[in-house]
Amino acid sequence: MSGIVAILLVIWSFIMLGLLTIGGYFMFRKFLKKLPKEDGKSIIDWEEFYIEETIHLWSDEKKQLLNELVEPVPEIFRDVAKQKIGARIGRLALERKAKSITLELLIEGYILATPKRDHKFLIKRLNEKNIDFTPYQHLLEPQSG
Repeated sequence: MSGIVAILLVIWSFIMLGLLTIGGYFMFRKFLKKLPKEDGKSIIDWEEFYIEETIHLWSDEKKQLLNELVEPVPEIFRDVAKQKIGARIGRLALERKAKSITLELLIEGYILATPKRDHKFLIKRLNEKNIDFTPYQHLLEPQSG
């Protein structure tokens, strides 16, 4: 009987160690993003800045499209993904002095803010909505080098 308890204790220890490692990894990533850079602002501070400066430029239709585009992200991480993508779109809008968030800004910002592996879903969703993405093909293709 004590042999089974010892085995269960070892298995439970490995499970707990694994869960703590995973949680620690995500906490450490968040900590690194909160550290100030040379300009005195952190990555998260800049994201919040771009969102606050451009929140009035977003129409309900564009917000809905952004929500649809982040659907494949697990729900627990969806808000973080929306903030990162929305901030990148906001940054593009400010750089280009846009009067509103356009479909072009949304698509380009999404492509620039997400890893290449997520672009397959973007292409699928744009095809479903009959939206032409050929102007952004150069951003979707893998970079050689």
